[in-house]
Amino acid sequence: MEAGRLDRRVQFRRAVIGTGPFGQVETWSDLGAPVWASKTDISDGERWRAGAVSAQVTTRFRIRWSLWAAEITPKDRLVCEGRSYEIAGIKEIGRREGLEMTAAARIDG
Repeated sequence: MEAGRLDRRVQFRRAVIGTGPFGQVETWSDLGAPVWASKTDISDGERWRAGAVSAQVTTRFRIRWSLWAAEITPKDRLVCEGRSYEIAGIKEIGRREGLEMTAAARIDG
């Protein structure tokens, strides 16, 4: 994996369930330090749902493999340039060379 292609800083976040005044509350906490990644938008689109239009972009991120990164799951989120992405899939690149993640973010608000 070429270091020059890893030109974006991304932060991973994991859901933490706590108790608030109205019951359980889900908050997102940073998972480790930000890491360098490459980012490639692969599709965008609009969907009609309940009379409203929502737009989203699907993006492919690549990061270097590490023991810490290998613990990332689709339940986690990825934040890049202020936009939060839901991770849809993760696959290993080579033999522990890197990880490729497909993620989607809303772009309409």
